Amino acid sequence: MNTTDDNLAPAVCIDADHPAITAFAADVVGSRQAPRDKAVALYYAVRDRIRYDPYAIDLSDHGLKASTTLLAGRGWCVPKAALLAAVCRAAGVPARVGFADVKNHLSTERLRQTMQTDVFYWHGYTAILLDGVWLKATPAFNIELCEKFALQPLEFDGREDSIYHPFDLNGNRHMEYLQLRGEMADVPAATLRGEFARVYPYLMKLDANASFDADVEAEHRAAR
Repeated sequence: MNTTDDNLAPAVCIDADHPAITAFAADVVGSRQAPRDKAVALYYAVRDRIRYDPYAIDLSDHGLKASTTLLAGRGWCVPKAALLAAVCRAAGVPARVGFADVKNHLSTERLRQTMQTDVFYWHGYTAILLDGVWLKATPAFNIELCEKFALQPLEFDGREDSIYHPFDLNGNRHMEYLQLRGEMADVPAATLRGEFARVYPYLMKLDANASFDADVEAEHRAAR
């Protein structure tokens, strides 16, 4: 990969020129000048200000847009990765979206029954170019979720990859990477729609009134 314009330019889903995106990036970056400092600040802002919500899956172009996720204040891994890429681009830091298939042991009973698998195909992360090196950054799980599930929060220092830990704080299996699918200048929305229809035929039947936060809280209480 290189530093051509597509790593900095707005795209369909990575809509880095949306007013909400540019305002958010400017607010978070403040007076920071170094690309690494900008990227790190933006990572934590997206990780913790935007709640992880795998029930909020909308595979339309609009649903996958970074600005949609920012304005909603929640999203699942792919649009959160797109959001981090968008605010990085808005701050002048080259960024892309990357994808991997992972076996995710953090889930809810409702989601497990709907997906009928613990494999999350096309899990999204962000690739950020710093000092000539593409680093992986995974802003999906906000800090409150990590605390409830006894997960080690993913930190990002702008020098090393930030990818999921294989075990949680209690030594239980958390995340297994099965394969990397590559990194792209924008979210491949049409591909995701086709793939999700194939591997998750019941996903769109998830109760629209279901609350991921409520299910997490109920399962957390039951486990104590």
